[in-house]
Amino acid sequence: MSSVPDFTEAEQWAVETTLKERWPGQNLEIQLADVEIKMYPQDRELTVCPAMFWEAGSTSFVIIKVAEKTYRSQFYYRGFQQYGTGKTDYDDITDCVVTMLQVHADKEAKDREESA
Repeated sequence: MSSVPDFTEAEQWAVETTLKERWPGQNLEIQLADVEIKMYPQDRELTVCPAMFWEAGSTSFVIIKVAEKTYRSQFYYRGFQQYGTGKTDYDDITDCVVTMLQVHADKEAKDREESA
């Protein structure tokens, strides 16, 4: 059992609304899950935290709630191609998801530029 509270309806709505703005006309399915993470790199124990997961194209995205109003995010293409935003924790879920989607869009644009 996790001591981290589940995502609220308001938090879920914020993410869903942001995804609809980013990918209009697509109905991306957000899945709620629990994940085990190390809260800090030096930790030996894993902590169970609620997570939101979705896929868009070949990219998978995850937001992890690590405390009340504290979030972490990353996206990945394969297990070994993981990307973050450069910021460990966010205290606003909208800022967390928007920043992650912007980093993803920038990476996609750079990859297209390099392959052209």
